[in-house]
Amino acid sequence: MIRVEGLTKSFPGNAVLRDLDLEVPTGSITIVIGRSGGGKSVLLRHLIGLLRPDRGRVLVDGVDITRLRGEPLDRVRRRYGVVFQGGALFDSMSCADNVAFPLREKLRLPRAEVARRVETAIVQVGLEGIGAKYPAEVSGGMRKRVAIARALVTEPQIVFFDEPTTGLDPVLVNTIHGLILDLHRRLGFTAVMVSHEIPEIFGIADRVAMLHEGRIAAVGPPGEIQESQDRVVRQFIRGEPDPVAEGRA
Repeated sequence: MIRVEGLTKSFPGNAVLRDLDLEVPTGSITIVIGRSGGGKSVLLRHLIGLLRPDRGRVLVDGVDITRLRGEPLDRVRRRYGVVFQGGALFDSMSCADNVAFPLREKLRLPRAEVARRVETAIVQVGLEGIGAKYPAEVSGGMRKRVAIARALVTEPQIVFFDEPTTGLDPVLVNTIHGLILDLHRRLGFTAVMVSHEIPEIFGIADRVAMLHEGRIAAVGPPGEIQESQDRVVRQFIRGEPDPVAEGRA
């Protein structure tokens, strides 16, 4: 579904991505892990088409989206759903209106069809009856569910999750992960997730990619990554200090 080739991106004084390669198989849950500030969200923004690389390509079904502008890029993005870090809900809108927002922005649908899709999306994430409430009136876990419902309401083929469980306690982390896995099995979308939740992500991923110093240091099934003998991968998964990084600090 997605193939990244030689992706390179620098900001003033900081090389973030360095000739990065990655493949995301159709229908998989691929989770990108790595140190904070290591470029995970920058990679995700390239996949969505919000950033353009200095070099390299992002292919979606063989189409290089880094070369697209305007309507051709929008057509690709209409296949996307995005769960932003923190949820990014509109506080001034009800939960139902938050879920309806992408339908009203992207698609010209009859009001009854919008209402039907919103209700279906809210039920899918287990939030029956909360549509009229505002984000400030529901819990943090519920806000995450509303954000997921909003990402799924357009029936996307590809869903991007940017740290979807940030700020939740361990029980809610596992609950949201379980919800994502259940929705993936039922709806069959391709998922790309950026996460720091170790070891919880190993229970839902089909593939795990470790981002280190701007490149994918290792990629494979969860069991393979957990058993990796690579020093960088082992240190990150086990939470061991990195003497080199400590020396730089």
